[in-house]
Amino acid sequence: MSKPPAHSPQDLLPDCDVDFSAALVDNISLLRRCLDDCYDIVFHSFAMADGTGCCAVFVPGYSDRSALEKQVLLPLASSAKRETSSSSLPGGIAGNSYTELSNVLLAVDRICAGYPLLLIDGSSAAWAFHLVRPEQRSVEEPIAESTVRGPRDGFTEALGVNLPLLRQRLKTPNLKMIRLTLGRFTKTDIVMVYMKGMARPELVSEVRRRLELVQSDGILESEMIEEWISDNPFSPFPQMLPTERPDVVCANLMEGRIAILIDGTPFALVAPISLFSMLQSPEDYYQNVLSSTFLRWLRYGFFIVSLVLPSAYIAITTFHQEMIPTVLLLNISKSREEIPFPALIEALIMEITFEALREAGVRLPKQVGSAVSIVGALVIGQAATSAGIVSAPMVIVVAITGISSFMIPRYSLGIPPRLLRFPIMLLAGTMGLVGVMLGFIAMVIHLCRLRSFGLPYLSPISPVRLRELRDIFLRPPAWRDSRQPELAGESLEPENADRGSTNMKRRTGNDRAR
Repeated sequence: MSKPPAHSPQDLLPDCDVDFSAALVDNISLLRRCLDDCYDIVFHSFAMADGTGCCAVFVPGYSDRSALEKQVLLPLASSAKRETSSSSLPGGIAGNSYTELSNVLLAVDRICAGYPLLLIDGSSAAWAFHLVRPEQRSVEEPIAESTVRGPRDGFTEALGVNLPLLRQRLKTPNLKMIRLTLGRFTKTDIVMVYMKGMARPELVSEVRRRLELVQSDGILESEMIEEWISDNPFSPFPQMLPTERPDVVCANLMEGRIAILIDGTPFALVAPISLFSMLQSPEDYYQNVLSSTFLRWLRYGFFIVSLVLPSAYIAITTFHQEMIPTVLLLNISKSREEIPFPALIEALIMEITFEALREAGVRLPKQVGSAVSIVGALVIGQAATSAGIVSAPMVIVVAITGISSFMIPRYSLGIPPRLLRFPIMLLAGTMGLVGVMLGFIAMVIHLCRLRSFGLPYLSPISPVRLRELRDIFLRPPAWRDSRQPELAGESLEPENADRGSTNMKRRTGNDRAR
């Protein structure tokens, strides 16, 4: 028999790390001590036809109770006698899928994972049947990644549902899936998915190595994995792509990337990524080439607008009025005559209010969330203008900035501009356009240093890779799309590999210290 998994809480259950005995009463008593105060776990005692005592231990609602009764309990109850040895199952149920266990701690782990456990008097082993049926929702369209044209199915919280969604799209044995278990208490199933022959072996090994270094009490969502294995967890820019769409995962797998699926969350992680891959929408490849290219350029432009428009307005109206046309300057000055605050304070008031309204719209129920955010913005903007707190041009600038941020196709990439906007505004209010340029240059330097599993974040622009540039500025037709970019690039250089290892070791050390 194999040893208990490395993340089992043996230190919290020291009395359970023993083997079963041949006495059913002792085994039940031991399991009851190990599962003390576990109200949801049922101990169902019954007898075979020849009087041999048995006990089934399971979690109702998590274990498949109907299948347990039909395939295990009823055949056992009708068995006349045990014709097999004390370490084997009776012949009536021997055809079921099960795992034989001799260690009590392993049996406890199986019970908590939803596997019904069978104990038989006179046997020094227990049997965990593969009859797990957790409650799960049906496949639905992802709300955060809806498209006008394209597949409508999305991942759910169940790995057993998500993995077939990938297999039915990639019907090849080259689609590889490696299962890991992470989390000391949650024991969350993690599946690393890649395409053999497209993903570089060194990249596969590096992702698996980082996953195996994760030491956490619980993994409840994909963000917890992302923070553990990212190259720079303190960067505001996402270094892995979270997605609920199976078609997006499959497209990235065919480009040589690696996907990580986590049980309990519909969000899969894709790595490595670049800034430009985060700015691409899955619908780019489902629409006309010209319209997709136009929308891609529009997205690039408004991404910059969402970052620097308020700062540019503050800098120009405060320090560089000569850059504004005379008629427009007179209109802006007239609208600001009764405003008691400088442009920087105006912008901060409006931006903070807009962020509060956006967050309120997300947290409120869907039926009223959007209405509250839109009506609130209109009412507050009009009232603030009428009261002379902010000027009308500032309301327009903040509104355009908010609309620009909504054009970013990935929610995780929309957060960095919202965060970086404020320090750049402060620089603009103190140093003008020089401060805006300094903030922008600092951000670009950070992006040039940033890596996603070793892949440069600004790739293929920095460093330049001519073969991949066409998919950045233009959406090539399907018959010109090679779908095999040079993902590994610098990812396997010793310097970058050491950087990732150092971050992982630092986080592992901190976790152990806690």
